[in-house]
Amino acid sequence: MEAMTFVSDDGQEQEFYIEEQTRVGGTDYLLVTTSPDEDAEALILKDISDETSEEADYCVVEDEEELKAILKVFEEMMDDTTIEF
Repeated sequence: MEAMTFVSDDGQEQEFYIEEQTRVGGTDYLLVTTSPDEDAEALILKDISDETSEEADYCVVEDEEELKAILKVFEEMMDDTTIEF
């Protein structure tokens, strides 16, 4: 599992562990956890950067319908894992 450090708009660093990634409708999504432990908090991040950006810009998916749809994709990709939000 790959660990990656993200920097928030206010400059704070947060390390996340990338569990899985996918592309849906031309948008990249990451399923991340806050620690490598089994009972870690999970988040789905969405790449909101434009095509000309050199760096990816991720935000937490908060829209309930989008979250359910992307969660379903990740659950299908990881059939041996249960994801609860």
